[in-house]
Amino acid sequence: MRVVVTGASGFVGSHAVAALRAAGHEPILLVRSPEKARKVLVALGVADEFEICVADIRDAAAVRAGLARGEAVLHAAAEIGVTGPGGDLAGTNVGGLRNVLGQAAELGLDPIVHVSTTAVFVPPGGPVITTESALASPRNAYGKTKIVGERYARELQEQGHPVTIVYPGGVSGPCQPTVDAFNEGLVASMKQGWPMVPGGCALVDVRDVALVLTACMSPGQGPRRYMLGGHFLTWAQVADLCDEVTGLTGRRYKVPAGALMAAGALLDLIRKVWRIDYPLTRDAVEIMVTMVPTQDSSTLEGLGIRLRPGQETIADALRWLRDQGHIDAAKVGRLT
Repeated sequence: MRVVVTGASGFVGSHAVAALRAAGHEPILLVRSPEKARKVLVALGVADEFEICVADIRDAAAVRAGLARGEAVLHAAAEIGVTGPGGDLAGTNVGGLRNVLGQAAELGLDPIVHVSTTAVFVPPGGPVITTESALASPRNAYGKTKIVGERYARELQEQGHPVTIVYPGGVSGPCQPTVDAFNEGLVASMKQGWPMVPGGCALVDVRDVALVLTACMSPGQGPRRYMLGGHFLTWAQVADLCDEVTGLTGRRYKVPAGALMAAGALLDLIRKVWRIDYPLTRDAVEIMVTMVPTQDSSTLEGLGIRLRPGQETIADALRWLRDQGHIDAAKVGRLT
């Protein structure tokens, strides 16, 4: 199947391109920079030549021209703004999403697969997040744009269009073109220690996300939603996993959730004047202290996917972060 892929030079998108090609599909890359996309894919071990459509997803006409060359679409392009200031959040996460999903529906592509996030349900309203959970009411710009995009994707589903929405949790693993989100927090915590606060994280390997997205590439299935939070781990368990794979004992420090929230808010203010690399924001803290497990069983059973162990994800992420110079070799212990 000819699958148009947006965000092919990003973390999830590049791994998805590799998985799609391995499954026999023909990815068509809709990207702003062909050079960047090729560089990212080569670093991932994918040296194939792909059909490329140069387009910014905020450009409706360029997006339509690219979509017309495919049979299905995987929309993985998004701006991330949890651990620091994002780019054009509304332009990409709302306008760009409408350009891709809406025009794909008009052109009759099937399926139309959209990579959402578990963040649209956080803070959660119950002890477990499912695809039927109520959408959250976030206070931050990133969360607000993701909710608006989510509602539009669901509108298309209600109209009967074959839109599939996948909700990954904290995505980690190797070969991340720009270190952010979970991997960015992993780097900071390995260097400076783990805050022991309530809540936890839903950890999912980027390669497993790619496999799920590839498994969704089956036409004629109609609207679908798949939860893919991954392994739920408390922050103590995340720290323990890092200790297990490195053979070292990382620093841990207890801090009240309110104090950490205040620290994140203070850093947000300081960032308006000075650049700070530490990925602690008020929004990130809210996700950290309120996250709960996700109900992934129907996704994994329905698509025939088995998640790899969290130890493998963390170990591979740390090795790659070391190789790229983001973490000193001494911090990863026996992984060296």
